Amino acid sequence: MTSKINDMVQRWVKWFLPFCLFAFLPFCSYAQTLTASAPSHVGVGEQFRLTYTVNTQNVSDFRAGDIPDELDVLIGPNRSMQSSYQMINGHTSSTSSITYTYIVSATKNGTFTIPPAHAIVGGKTIASKSLTIKVSGSASSARQQRQQRDDEGAEMRDAGSHISGSDLFIKVSANKNRVHEQEPILLTYKVYTLVSLTQLRGDMPDLKSFYSQEVELPQQKSFKVETVNGRPYRTCTWSQYVMFPQMTGKLQIPSITFEGLVVQQNRNVDPFEAFFNGGSGYIEVKKKIVAPGIEIQVDPLPERPAGFSGGVGKFTISAQLDKTATKANDPVSMRIIISGTGNLKLMKQPVINVPKDFDKYEPKVTDKTQLTNNGIEGSMVYDVLIVPRHQGKYEIPPVELTYFDTLENAYKTVKSEAFTLDVAKGSGAASVSDFSGQELQELSKDIRYIKLGDTRQRALDDFFYGSTAYWVSLIVLALIFITLFVVFRQRAIDNANVTKMRGKKANKVATKRLKLAARLMKEGKASAFYDEVLRALWGYVGDKFNIPVEQLSHDNISQKLSERAVDADTIGLFIGALDECEFERYAPGDPKGNMSKVYDKAMTAIEKIEEKVKK
Repeated sequence: MTSKINDMVQRWVKWFLPFCLFAFLPFCSYAQTLTASAPSHVGVGEQFRLTYTVNTQNVSDFRAGDIPDELDVLIGPNRSMQSSYQMINGHTSSTSSITYTYIVSATKNGTFTIPPAHAIVGGKTIASKSLTIKVSGSASSARQQRQQRDDEGAEMRDAGSHISGSDLFIKVSANKNRVHEQEPILLTYKVYTLVSLTQLRGDMPDLKSFYSQEVELPQQKSFKVETVNGRPYRTCTWSQYVMFPQMTGKLQIPSITFEGLVVQQNRNVDPFEAFFNGGSGYIEVKKKIVAPGIEIQVDPLPERPAGFSGGVGKFTISAQLDKTATKANDPVSMRIIISGTGNLKLMKQPVINVPKDFDKYEPKVTDKTQLTNNGIEGSMVYDVLIVPRHQGKYEIPPVELTYFDTLENAYKTVKSEAFTLDVAKGSGAASVSDFSGQELQELSKDIRYIKLGDTRQRALDDFFYGSTAYWVSLIVLALIFITLFVVFRQRAIDNANVTKMRGKKANKVATKRLKLAARLMKEGKASAFYDEVLRALWGYVGDKFNIPVEQLSHDNISQKLSERAVDADTIGLFIGALDECEFERYAPGDPKGNMSKVYDKAMTAIEKIEEKVKK
């Protein structure tokens, strides 16, 4: 009697505890999928598993597709739940899923299609893919053929199978191995696999010698079969990057380590046992794949002509005015469009020459480009507002663009059309009356303003010596001397502490360097400007937090700032200023006024850090 009770208790525990665990433990929320799996080829009379897996346990209804009568369902559906939990540095993550398993036997030769299954998850209906199963031969011959395909990598491998470098690897290729500076290169990472690869992740590192942009590829990867050394691999273009070299010489694109997940099948797991113990017939194995590096030969551009825009590729330019007749002091909109393929975003803004009596404002830039395999294609649109100040007939010269043509290996200059603008006399008072700009400059050199104000007279016996003001001045000077003595004595003590003094002077030194950078910005010296801002930023954190030069890095800076209770937004602002300086110092010209933006970001980041540290 006691043994029977114990058996009942054990069965109750097997059933009840897993459901309690699944009911109360949290699970991660992500995109729900319904995955169907079955062998592609079986023999007549062979039993096989048909499984449907939902990557969540929040399933309110599941319905399998209509299984053909020729496929006899022996058992099912049997439902099993799987959950896994992981804690790293105090952060907990979890995954969960439900698997519905059928045991099916094929009764007749032929090719049969199982329609998609459907499940309701969180009020939404999701569907699996349909499955096609070929039934031919006997059960034993089908098992032998499937084992042979397993050896060739066409099917999912058994759990514990070794994954070698020839089973899963990545090839790296460039559409051009020799280019000119700023000429785009298409870099392709292609996966070759004989195993069931479900995930793959790898990021391109930040490269100072290249300006890179990733080509947007479909999230749902599509594999094709390609024979390599006599073996049929499933291949897929996993990622692509368009690279613009910023330096010359032999440049290295380093190797990238990808981390993938390979699914393997555990054929020894019984579906009923999996239902009770939370197991599964599949396991995921992590596999690191190293994509090799590649070398690119970058040739310098020939001697650059005057007015070179920095453009490399193939471009055209056009211009248009919104009107050819206007009145004095009325604005006129001029639009310049640069179109083509190449480094459109890295070019200088076009130089627009207008008559001397015209006012010209900074252009509004509209980006109408897209990233393609050939580089950046599309147009950059510059809208400039010009204001004529006097009546007359004016010639607006064409806008020129000088670029390097990669197809003809030569510099080319293209021009827009010229315009004639008729300016009539404006209505109302003009801001400069009847004087032109040149006449006003001449007048300012010749005329001086008369000094205005009251005069003051003094008595003959009014002397400063011996007066009350004299003695007050002496007392004030004495107090100043004592104060300066105390201050300089304390400063001498502080100067003995080199580390403390460096920390105190860090803000002043950085401010001095940023003032020099502002002067360089006004002079249009972009390279020297970004170098000076970088020295200001690196020097500030090194002096402020006593970090040796050899230990300066983004991670160390973020850690030191976090220890001083600096908020994440300020840290991001400071690191962003560093990154933009390191990038922009290699970009030609000053697109979109980036020097001003970088200068403001650096000043703001240092000011905010000073406020936090003082508190």
